[in-house]
Amino acid sequence: MTAITTGVEEDKPVRKSFNEVWVVCAGHALTHWYPSTFYLLLPLIGNELGLNYSQIGAIIAFQYAAGAIANIPGGIFVDSFGRKGVLMALSLFWIGFPYLVMGFLDTYWTIVTCAMLVGIGNNFWHPTAIPWLAERFPDRKGLVMSFHSMGGNFGDAVAPLAVGFLLTMFTWREVVFVNVVPGILMSVAILLYVGRIQTADRKAGRTEKDLLKGKALFASFGMLLKSRILVMVSMGSTCRALTQAALMTFLPLYLANEMGYSVFWVGMCMFSIQAAGFAAAPIAGHLSDKMGRRQIIMGSFSMTALVLVAMIFTGGSQLFVLMIALLGFFLFSIRSVLQAWLLDVTPRNMGGSAIGVMFGMQAAGQAIGPYVTGLLADRYGLMSAFYFLAGTIVIANLFVFFTPMKDEARG
Repeated sequence: MTAITTGVEEDKPVRKSFNEVWVVCAGHALTHWYPSTFYLLLPLIGNELGLNYSQIGAIIAFQYAAGAIANIPGGIFVDSFGRKGVLMALSLFWIGFPYLVMGFLDTYWTIVTCAMLVGIGNNFWHPTAIPWLAERFPDRKGLVMSFHSMGGNFGDAVAPLAVGFLLTMFTWREVVFVNVVPGILMSVAILLYVGRIQTADRKAGRTEKDLLKGKALFASFGMLLKSRILVMVSMGSTCRALTQAALMTFLPLYLANEMGYSVFWVGMCMFSIQAAGFAAAPIAGHLSDKMGRRQIIMGSFSMTALVLVAMIFTGGSQLFVLMIALLGFFLFSIRSVLQAWLLDVTPRNMGGSAIGVMFGMQAAGQAIGPYVTGLLADRYGLMSAFYFLAGTIVIANLFVFFTPMKDEARG
């Protein structure tokens, strides 16, 4: 079988320009811009189509279910395909375009279909971009992953703010039409920039030498699935992602329907949760490089659970808005540390597959979370969502606590 090359066995890497990180981070911002915009549009779409909470939750559930199915084969494909710039550009376009199509639709199941297409397209970005950055900056993996995460936080934060402002002047259908333009431009920029880097690396003999094909690829993937660390970290990340997806779906509904906030102020609150995560991400990433991944993750998850409980007791008050920002600081900053931990124990030429497994499991959690939370909200009221989410983040922390320090599958 073809040998698996780990990061420990690599020669000292050639020093890379940090401009590579900024370009990929900009692309990542737009992959999050579109879903974050959609969360803000959901109350308007729900009102226009006469949907209940469980139907709104089901739209997000179908989107993530499609991603769950597509992520693992997508990750395997990434590991066998060398043209990372092409894959990132394709993913970005595929995420943005279905939202444009939604602007021309007026039935529930056609909206669901477009949401599912977004879920499929999104599966190419993370298995491509995350291992590519980690391979190019192996000694600063946590920090680089945090900057990549910050790109997502930036898109998540600015989109509700910008779209909330636009919705005061335009209909949601007009907004999605204008919204597709930045994604197309960024797709072209990534295709040219990353493609140029890969061409230079190929000429220097530094890329694609470890690509796996055929039986060797699937044999290595089978070995990867035996990693207990991969399974436990991915399960912890899944519970975190479930919590975030349900929160992002129903927090705008709580602010709009229970607290009576206008679309603009809902956007401002959603901005605050993402801005806090943006500020905390490099801190968490740097500390995880210095102190270890487990300590940072468990501390963050513990604080997230406490903030969710505090939100239950401050619901309907102005203090609730402060809790939103604190939640973003602890919950949204930690995803990059989970990714770095996974890639620490993953062979270099299987990074796409490992991220595909993690994001596939996350997508399954993200599919379950909004739908279950919607059912609870219909039966017990929207505040019941916060009880449920406090429990899911505690479960995430338990998975991290029981993750072994050393993977038996790797010796």
